[in-house]
Amino acid sequence: MPLSRSLSVTSLNGLPQWDDEELPYQDLLLFEVAWEVANKVGGIYTVIQTKAKITADEWGDNYFLMGPYYEQNVRTQVEICDPPNAVFRKAIDVLQSQGCQVYFGRWLIDGSPYVILFDIGSAAWNLDRWKGEFWEASNVGIPFSDREANDALIFGSLTSWFLKEVSDQYQDKPNLIAHFHEWQSGTGLVLCRYKNLPVATIFTTHATLLGRYLCAANVDFYNRLDQFDIDREAGEREIYHRYCMERAAVHCAHVFTTVSQITGIEAEHMLKRKPDVITPNGLNIKKFSAVHEFQNLHAMYKSRIQEFVRGHFYGHLDFNLEKTLYFFIAGRYEYSNKGADIFLEALSRLNFLLRVHRSDVTVVVFFIMPTKTNNFNVETLKGQAVRKQLWDTAHSVKEKFGKKLYDALLRGEIPDLNKILDRDDVTVMKRAIFSTQRQSLPPVTTHNMVDDSKDPILNTVRRIVLFNGRTDRVKLNVQ
Repeated sequence: MPLSRSLSVTSLNGLPQWDDEELPYQDLLLFEVAWEVANKVGGIYTVIQTKAKITADEWGDNYFLMGPYYEQNVRTQVEICDPPNAVFRKAIDVLQSQGCQVYFGRWLIDGSPYVILFDIGSAAWNLDRWKGEFWEASNVGIPFSDREANDALIFGSLTSWFLKEVSDQYQDKPNLIAHFHEWQSGTGLVLCRYKNLPVATIFTTHATLLGRYLCAANVDFYNRLDQFDIDREAGEREIYHRYCMERAAVHCAHVFTTVSQITGIEAEHMLKRKPDVITPNGLNIKKFSAVHEFQNLHAMYKSRIQEFVRGHFYGHLDFNLEKTLYFFIAGRYEYSNKGADIFLEALSRLNFLLRVHRSDVTVVVFFIMPTKTNNFNVETLKGQAVRKQLWDTAHSVKEKFGKKLYDALLRGEIPDLNKILDRDDVTVMKRAIFSTQRQSLPPVTTHNMVDDSKDPILNTVRRIVLFNGRTDRVKLNVQ
């Protein structure tokens, strides 16, 4: 099936041409379109969030982010406000007059960029018509049963519709740039080209869709990049239509970028287009430019981690926290793609070597990957309660000790340290020590996982026998 008949995948005609003297830089409008704008799903949310301040500083109020509307996210992340000019108010009014709810506001992150959020559910009644339009544009059909692809099409149709309403009001001044991330927003790019909108388009892939599926299937991916039958692989995984949506967006974009060299090679083989630009991901570290400030934050957060560890491993805290290393692996729960499988195997071998060499170094590892849970682990909550109780006991005894020491010094005496604590103080401390005794090992998880017998991380932990035992030098905490 051809990828696109209405839009040539080899010709990129229609790229707006600008004269720097005629159209100043500040008159350009930049739209960044992604499914994870004010909607945390995976790593793209962090990428957009961390670059938003620099982009907003550069573009000012000419920078707009576009994403889907989810009420629970908007309540805590977005301040709804009026659009800055009549052009946007009119474009929003046009969509809302057709029953499509559009929300405008500021995303409450560094830079406070403008966001335009589209309510997917309010526009779902257009789905069949938009499927027909997308078929005419690309000859790609979307099954009724694939809700994620249907939502992506609705989102893409709404973004292209909004961009059309905005561009129509600028008439002969094609001063719009739209940057689309990943296949979920790619339909909007395809429709922009199909409608011949005066919008310069950029498409960025952070990892190809088919590549994610192949890696998750434990395929020797990078050594076999040139050997895959792409259509067959996508078809067998029932994502052929999604693959076609992504590939159409890649070939219709005026500029195609990836976030790394290896992803560029992957895209060249999977999507049949070499990226024009490599745009590496990065973190905004300017706010930590002062070395002493960074050191202060490091010390503060390390102290918080140590407090958690004291509570979690109470009764088994026979290791030196000053000789403890902390490692974290975090992100979307993709057991193989994120390297959790290799990481666990490495930890098992590290634990063996540390025990053999009788090392006094302890390694505490945190797995922070969202999955289905039904509540906190009771043993975890108890641990933090015990830690708090010990802290309160220590402070109470310290205050009494300090008062007695102060009174003795006022009298010009050196107090007998063996007598400065009375029997009640000793009793309180003994009771506190007895409260730290536990009959079970510190839990591996902080939450009760739904159907943990099928959880790949926990099953691997059981196989390599890393249960936070006293002799283990590698301790695990899965959150």
